Amino acid sequence: MTTAIDTRPQVRVLADVVPGGLVRDAGLVLGGAAVMGALAQIAIPLGFTPIPLSLGTLTALLVGSALGPLRGVLSVGLYLLAGVAGVPWFAENGSGWQFASFGYIIGFVLAAGLVGALARRGTDRRVGSTIGAMVLGNLAIYAIGVPWLMSFAGVGFTQALALGVTPFLLGDALKIAIAAGVLPSAWKLVDRVER
Repeated sequence: MTTAIDTRPQVRVLADVVPGGLVRDAGLVLGGAAVMGALAQIAIPLGFTPIPLSLGTLTALLVGSALGPLRGVLSVGLYLLAGVAGVPWFAENGSGWQFASFGYIIGFVLAAGLVGALARRGTDRRVGSTIGAMVLGNLAIYAIGVPWLMSFAGVGFTQALALGVTPFLLGDALKIAIAAGVLPSAWKLVDRVER
């Protein structure tokens, strides 16, 4: 029995436009983690839920899309590991892992890989497909974040949705709209420069 090898050329992600090899990749991974840490500080605590409103979700999705699946996972994973080790760059200068929103941070890693893999298929070049990829990325974050919140806070599924999903849906829609504007626009700019 033989298996087919996919010989189709790989679709570029935005990071592939930057010239270089291993040094470029290391810089992009470190830079993505630093951007995650910086933008996660833009957070608004909400008095009725232990989950803050932050730019972490948008940043994880953009980093994953721009860097691709491997560099995206490494970058967001570095952000997670450094934060667990004590770097205070989670939302609200947080670090460690024993807090209600840590599951969402784990979900950021999964989402970065997912949207990065979708970007490798060209989904970040059109508004509609970017929206679809970002929705899937958000669902990946919630798939880890909600069960963590349930376990950490000792709440049931319905209450976890009320605390960790429902208050954020409007913000998620706005973040998805931003990504759907930024990513295809960046590709249009790249196409213009490369002509």
